[in-house]
Amino acid sequence: MDIKIALVPGDGIGPDIVSEAVRVLDRVASKFGHSISYKEIDAGGISIDRYGMPLTEDALENAKASDAVLLGAVGGPKWDSLPGAKRPEKALLGLRSGLGLFCNFRPAVIYPELAGASPLKDSVIKQGVDLLVVRELTGGIYFGERGRSDDGEEAYDTMRYSRSEILRIAKKAFEAARIRRKRVTLVDKANVLESSRLWRETVSELAASYSDVTLDFMYVDNAAMQLVRNPAHFDVLLTENMFGDILSDEASMITGSIGMLSSASLREDSFGMYEPIHGSAPDIAGKDIANPIATILSAASMLRYSFSLEKEAVSIENAVKSALSDGIRTRDIATEGEKCVGTKECGKEIEERI
Repeated sequence: MDIKIALVPGDGIGPDIVSEAVRVLDRVASKFGHSISYKEIDAGGISIDRYGMPLTEDALENAKASDAVLLGAVGGPKWDSLPGAKRPEKALLGLRSGLGLFCNFRPAVIYPELAGASPLKDSVIKQGVDLLVVRELTGGIYFGERGRSDDGEEAYDTMRYSRSEILRIAKKAFEAARIRRKRVTLVDKANVLESSRLWRETVSELAASYSDVTLDFMYVDNAAMQLVRNPAHFDVLLTENMFGDILSDEASMITGSIGMLSSASLREDSFGMYEPIHGSAPDIAGKDIANPIATILSAASMLRYSFSLEKEAVSIENAVKSALSDGIRTRDIATEGEKCVGTKECGKEIEERI
């Protein structure tokens, strides 16, 4: 397969971690007989410094011309004084809207080797934590009509969803469940919200087309509790925008290691943008101490969801597990007394295990 990837290293540690993901992707391409070409794009603070804006039209067009986008991180204190519309983070919003990305995948996995970093009890962790939050990105209360009364004493935000918006994100969740453990949990507030009742109706109708996948329902307040009480219950959590925003952050924290977690933003076809959930950490940029694993796992997700290369994706995930089993640790995931490796050595150790 010939694959064209747009690389957006971004700011801070972004270039450090993206280069290690490329190293691993190149090994996968060589092993499985694929051809990967890369186009590097400026976005975020580096684009502000070079072009005066966080995302240029040329950068967006180059991203559109690719098969998928792999992003490092954007932002940093250097640009904190800029007005909101010109901040580096606007590059992310520009890419998501410009590329039509409406679906966010946020996996949360606790690796046995790193179980000690989780805030959960050992008895909970032993049941296993391997879940995927599927969040709708472009609708709901964040994008609905909003305003204030003339006297400023009242404010309102409107949660609005159409059946078509729900269908397209639900299809992504069911398709993801099919290559996982075949269980979807719709998280909503259908006992109170009319929009949630439309979600239940629509997702229930769609479930008939996925007879191999089990569908269940859970109110969002209960889901928040069960994530810390019994996370093993969950395989794929399907949520609207605001609930997904909150629950995906909660799910990431129960793993205890933000440097290990990837994210994927997708549209209706196979195109996606893949990135680690952590920030740009400019204080450690270029020091060869950043953890590249979340970005490497983002590359694995890219192979799985944009190119349907399941064996190749699993080969990366298994290489990460093997490296962790062999004691490979960057500074952020090492416990006291454990030997640490640098960013480049960590990437090399994973590459060699493909």
